[in-house]
Amino acid sequence: MSLLRTAIQTADFDVSAELAALRQHDRRVGAVCSFVGTVRGGYEGNNGAPVLSMELEHYPGMTEKAIEAMIDEARRRFDIFAARVVHRVGLLQPGDQIVLVAVSSAHRGQSFQACEFLMDYLKTQAPFWKKEATPQGARWVDARVSDDAALARWGIEARNA
Repeated sequence: MSLLRTAIQTADFDVSAELAALRQHDRRVGAVCSFVGTVRGGYEGNNGAPVLSMELEHYPGMTEKAIEAMIDEARRRFDIFAARVVHRVGLLQPGDQIVLVAVSSAHRGQSFQACEFLMDYLKTQAPFWKKEATPQGARWVDARVSDDAALARWGIEARNA
């Protein structure tokens, strides 16, 4: 059975199980790199207000297609064997896992680069909409200039204006 490369889901994910599935039956794998993003509940970056919850929305079908294209681009750029992106949607609480990006390759350098490339792309180009709830109310969150700059170092111009 082949591993699905993209999952958009409300349920939490098991990082250990995801990484095991990514490298299962592929004895060429010498490196697996992963990134797990979580909901911050602190004050930094939120105009001095703690995040009480976060709600993520997406456009079904379009989101998966965009992430699949991003994984295809990572495979063109880097010498990797497989990649997996799991992204949660719905209502999330501080400390909850939001996203997993995992990449396998023969050597660590390619895995690290591909994982970082995929995460930079996700932060700015994947069609997700994020709303944070704070004691002062809820607000939609825009992509940050620093996220656009991270994507630009890969030679990709952010489409956020």
